[in-house]
Amino acid sequence: MLKLTHISKSYGQTQANKDVSLNLEAGQIHALLGENGAGKSTLMKILFGLVQPDSGAIELDGKTIRIRSPQDAKARGIGMVQQHFALFDGMTALENIALGLRKPPKDLRDKILKVGQAYGLKIDPDALVLSLSAGEKQRIEIVRALLGEPQILVLDEPTSVLTPQETETLFAALRTLADEGRGLIFISHKLGEVKALCQAATVLRSGRLVGTCDPRKTSTNALAEMMIGKRMGVLDKTARETEGEPILHLSHIKTRTGLTVQALSVHKSEIVGVAGIAGNGQDRLFSLISGEEIEAAGHIALKGREVRALSPNHRRKLGARFVPEERLGHAAIPDFRLTDNTLLTKHSQTRTPLGRGAWIRRTARSVIDYFDVRGGDERSRASSFSGGNLQKFVVGRELNDGIDFLLINQPTWGVDLFAAARIRQEILKMADAGTAILVISQDLDELMELSDRLAVIADGTLSPAKPLSDWSITEIGRAMSGEGADERADQTKAVA
Repeated sequence: MLKLTHISKSYGQTQANKDVSLNLEAGQIHALLGENGAGKSTLMKILFGLVQPDSGAIELDGKTIRIRSPQDAKARGIGMVQQHFALFDGMTALENIALGLRKPPKDLRDKILKVGQAYGLKIDPDALVLSLSAGEKQRIEIVRALLGEPQILVLDEPTSVLTPQETETLFAALRTLADEGRGLIFISHKLGEVKALCQAATVLRSGRLVGTCDPRKTSTNALAEMMIGKRMGVLDKTARETEGEPILHLSHIKTRTGLTVQALSVHKSEIVGVAGIAGNGQDRLFSLISGEEIEAAGHIALKGREVRALSPNHRRKLGARFVPEERLGHAAIPDFRLTDNTLLTKHSQTRTPLGRGAWIRRTARSVIDYFDVRGGDERSRASSFSGGNLQKFVVGRELNDGIDFLLINQPTWGVDLFAAARIRQEILKMADAGTAILVISQDLDELMELSDRLAVIADGTLSPAKPLSDWSITEIGRAMSGEGADERADQTKAVA
């Protein structure tokens, strides 16, 4: 039903797409795979009329067409659900859908309910968006797209903020759409989901077509190798003994920003994971432990010492290191060179200013080489690097020396599969060497690979951490969505 043939698009010297082709059949869920910068977004922007190609052709139902705008794409039966929600929090679900479709709300209420019932995407039209979960917001986006009656639907990373249960609900709806003869293009970096859902896959690398395959018959490692151009290693996770007093211990925490932690401990050689949907208090937890927020009741002990009133620098001197989620502006100063950004967190490790410059340059260079940071060198400004490459540098800056405690928020956000595997392996190596590590991540697969114990944060409240073997995916999903809050509160009191 859709053919993209020999599509090319350049931005100056950058070739975003080079001779890319894709065929979508009716009733097919077709994966579009590739690392960040592979050209997926550009190709889909061309399909949706946001960008015009330099060359190539688009055929819809056997006819060559030119898609001049998103409105033109919608009129031709092409819909798109973007990765980031385009919703107004102060409006109801009905008002948001009406605004997007440019139709009176009164004409849409019954249609919203009917579409929701047909595809298992139930929506309360009168619910304020600000009161909804990420999964419910995702349903609004999809229902809004479906009300345009598309025959082709593009979904960009639709499960990135969903619980496992919400993902299953979404997949059931997508399969129903395919059964009706619609064509779906599914963009995801979660290869397990691609294998479970999709019948075909097109793989891009560096703007070029690598190949197509049936992901159901292709191993995860083979898919990853197509995407990154090299063989993926297997994480080497060994059993570790944790004993003695915890390196980090929190108890009876209550902050002015609404964060509640009854008890949390991380021991030497232990990795504790914190799961949760974005916006449920992860940043507040990071700020509390790193020392950026000190207005809190309760106790924070680092290596047995009360540090609740100590600054981040004082906590670093006690052997703690911190990697925030926001790399540009929080972890790194945009206009600073990488050498200067290295000095931000390592100035206390150099005794004399005379020896500092050469040492910092060597340190920055070693991080760049070891983590394959591309796009510049130690003299380049942080703002000149892509998000993924800057993330590799920021993480590598904190992982390259012996420390007692590491707090890392979204460790592999925005990096390619190979670099993500490298970062995760380095985290495991640090734990093997005795570092106590707390990992905050929205990637459940990542947490399952790394964690010895797991806690869940929902609505600003952190659950007790339990051994990974004591959690099921269903239980994690329920906890992330806020279900069973009373039960978790009882467990928290028992731990306390």
